[in-house]
Amino acid sequence: MPPSPSKPKSPERLKAEQFGRRGEDLAAWFLRTKLYRVVERRFKTPVGEIDLIVNRFGTTVFVEVKTRQRREDELDALLHVNKRRLVRAAQFYLMRNPRLAETPLRFDVIFLAPFSLPRHVKNAFDTS
Repeated sequence: MPPSPSKPKSPERLKAEQFGRRGEDLAAWFLRTKLYRVVERRFKTPVGEIDLIVNRFGTTVFVEVKTRQRREDELDALLHVNKRRLVRAAQFYLMRNPRLAETPLRFDVIFLAPFSLPRHVKNAFDTS
């Protein structure tokens, strides 16, 4: 099926996407230093995208990366994590990788802001 036609992105939107991608790169590097193995990056599904899928000691972790201009915007970013979309995208991933459905699963959020260390929130939300 051909991709749907879309409007050209504004320069502001392109800059925001580039800022977010750099954040995802930094988050992947940060997780590697904590002995996580990056399994997928920017995993696209019909219901949404998962920024990072990582594994550490048998636990599969679905990671949402939130990059903001200021550290003070963290709470607002957490409130705007589309949990339903992320859970549905994770379910799609698990349908494609059924052996992982029996392993421990977790949803984490990594917050990034200029001139501050990344903040990794493990088990950021409950999926029930």
